[in-house]
Amino acid sequence: MGHRKGVRNAMGGALRARRLGLHERALALEFLGIASDENLVLIDLVSRLGASLGPGEVAPQIHGAFEGGRLEGLVAFRPSIALSAGLSSTALDLLLPQLSRIPSGLVKSDRRLVAPVWRALESAGRRALIDRVEIAYRLRPGAMVAAAADLPGVARPAREQDLEELVYAARASLWEEDRPDPADGDPLGFHRWVEGRLPRARIVSEGGRVTFVAYADVRRSEGWLVQGVYTWPEFRRCGYARRGMDSIVREAFSCGASHVQLAVVEGNERASKLYEDLGFEAFTELRTILFH
Repeated sequence: MGHRKGVRNAMGGALRARRLGLHERALALEFLGIASDENLVLIDLVSRLGASLGPGEVAPQIHGAFEGGRLEGLVAFRPSIALSAGLSSTALDLLLPQLSRIPSGLVKSDRRLVAPVWRALESAGRRALIDRVEIAYRLRPGAMVAAAADLPGVARPAREQDLEELVYAARASLWEEDRPDPADGDPLGFHRWVEGRLPRARIVSEGGRVTFVAYADVRRSEGWLVQGVYTWPEFRRCGYARRGMDSIVREAFSCGASHVQLAVVEGNERASKLYEDLGFEAFTELRTILFH
């Protein structure tokens, strides 16, 4: 994409928006590293620019606001919308016309930055299927509270034979949240998507059954991001989730991660207590909108 018409920033310089190129990865990573905890998703997406794709994966599409050769802000358009921490209103306004053309998708970022993005999308005729606030938590090695050794189950990476149970868990988590189930329209595609996440899945099993699953979707020295946490209903409040999360954070820190982060839907006190008991602390508020 070529240069678009520029605008003036608060200092009077000319800002221009353009799609981030492969040759600008180092520049973008340096920029995002200033607030690496808040920018962890974007750091991972930028690092994967130009990489080969796994089953069901979408190539990252990232746009930046530049003043000359200096980067002022970044926004991921695909696979989901994510905005760099501290993005100025001037830089965001420059990117909103392109963002408002996205027909459907997910936006998840600092709730203050999501508000103007959603106004633009809503004005363009988009409607929210899910619109909620989430609390982002993080855990650093020195704050970790070790789980009891006698917790039930065996924690381990997922294996190929676990796939059908993980497909069920992915669908069940959507049903519980009253979210659309993509498997209804494309069961094979959904199966491939879950299969593509298998290397990132960490489970707890008991007696041959999977009782808990979570996905380490970002695994970098800057931090690990855990998503897709699900405990089978009949195994809740039994210690399986604590066993699983304790194992994941231990693995992350043994790999040199500076922290582990995840998000909890606002008001989910049970989940918040689980993570706080492990030493996690809240550090920002996110807004997540699934739209079409």
